[in-house]
Amino acid sequence: KLAGCTLFITGASRGIGKAIALKAAKDGANIVIAAKTAEPHPTLPGTIYTAAAEIEAAGGKALPCVVNVREEQEIINAVDKAVKTFGGIDILVNNASAISLTGTLETETKKVNLMMDVNVRGTYLTSKTCLPHLRKSRNPHILNLSPPMNLNPMWFKNHCAYTISKYGMSMCVLGMAEEFRGEVAVNALWPKTAIHTAAMDMLGGSGIEKQCRKTDILADAAYCILTKPKSFTGNFIIDEVLLREEGVKDFDVYAIAPGHPLIPDFFLDVETDTTAMKQERHGGAKVDTESLAKPLSPVAETFRVIQGAMSEEYVRTTQGVFQFELSGDEGGTWYIDLKTKAGSAGFGKPPVTADVVMSMSSADFVKMFTGKLKPTLAFMSGKLRIKGNMALAIKLEKILGQFNSKL
Repeated sequence: KLAGCTLFITGASRGIGKAIALKAAKDGANIVIAAKTAEPHPTLPGTIYTAAAEIEAAGGKALPCVVNVREEQEIINAVDKAVKTFGGIDILVNNASAISLTGTLETETKKVNLMMDVNVRGTYLTSKTCLPHLRKSRNPHILNLSPPMNLNPMWFKNHCAYTISKYGMSMCVLGMAEEFRGEVAVNALWPKTAIHTAAMDMLGGSGIEKQCRKTDILADAAYCILTKPKSFTGNFIIDEVLLREEGVKDFDVYAIAPGHPLIPDFFLDVETDTTAMKQERHGGAKVDTESLAKPLSPVAETFRVIQGAMSEEYVRTTQGVFQFELSGDEGGTWYIDLKTKAGSAGFGKPPVTADVVMSMSSADFVKMFTGKLKPTLAFMSGKLRIKGNMALAIKLEKILGQFNSKL
């Protein structure tokens, strides 16, 4: 599928960037290895030249270019060389990243500058330089190795500068996908679990690899994205979720130590049930940080399952919005909207005025939704108070019967 396509990959001398390069090389793609390492590094494996040899051996054509994405002229020179050598650029993979998992007072200014320069500015400038060439391609793609933007403060408090820099890459996806819609696809890819790379060894120490997956999972997911039409754009994709949707069932093949527990990756604190998370659907400009900060408690897990079980059929037959005022350990306001579009559920007030407001303890709520407490009995015994449309409240009881099997 990628035969004859030219991929410009930053940080492709090792790790994830090289894995994506090798996957494309098997199709006979041209790979521009835009990375810093020309001379062997004392602790990190590989150079742009050893990567080039592997790419050629895999069946691709390689163009190694010394590129530090902090230097705009080096990016421009490499892009010019790529266009002269291969006739154009079809795909850009912004993979180069710098990381320092340190708190605000512990992060030296030079480290802050490095992360902002490589992650945000480097991604932006490389995209800007490649875009005029990408627009001439038949099926152009930009793919950033960056996460869905999760505003849970937990992901900021221990490494604020790193988080800002990675979300800067994600914001490039958000903005450029819209700016170049119909011309160039722009998406983000992020792993569900930790990936075993030289960087992970440095961060986690010896033995960490058993809790990681191989870079192959990201290479396979990237290949799926880059072979889709350019109309597939503005998505924040999690590797495992996409591959499951593509029919992959055996994920042990990606594990370094099959059966060993895996470390979940940063920025993912809830199960993700949709491949392409459109960022605007997840709060957009209006982000409820309180709801994002809630851990996946029994109530939150219940709503996650309800959200996953939503269907247009439920919405069509119910036509009601339910608000739950819960007391106790997991107190707060939650809602189920079975009136608007395809339906929704979650923390906070519903997007439109509720038809029914139900008040009860969070413990009884979980019992009710898992079939251990009948709503009628809860109401009769005073555990459940209902305000509003009683007929809709009765309708909800019927729907609960269908949800119970999933909960």
